[in-house]
Amino acid sequence: MSQFENVTAVKRANVYFEGKVTSRTVLLPDGSKVTLGIMLPGEYEFGTDSKEIMEILAGNLKVQLPGSDEWIHIQGEAEFTVPAHSRFKLEVLGVTDYCCSYISE
Repeated sequence: MSQFENVTAVKRANVYFEGKVTSRTVLLPDGSKVTLGIMLPGEYEFGTDSKEIMEILAGNLKVQLPGSDEWIHIQGEAEFTVPAHSRFKLEVLGVTDYCCSYISE
């Protein structure tokens, strides 16, 4: 899906890591939410409360998922899932455009 229809966008930005990671929250008609954002080069660790599907729309990064010692290299488009109540690491090598979907279970 390249666009969302009939949504509400939250005006205030989500800003992390001194502005190197930013996103905007979009509320979907079914009550779920996604964030659309940009990550600048750097190393980051995120925690999750709910299950997340991270869709990389464009970029160059490495991700280390919970419970793994391996780093997955992503260049271009890709998708990965992060379980609820966990932490994951990112090494962003180039400006990365992403969409994060939050899954209620």
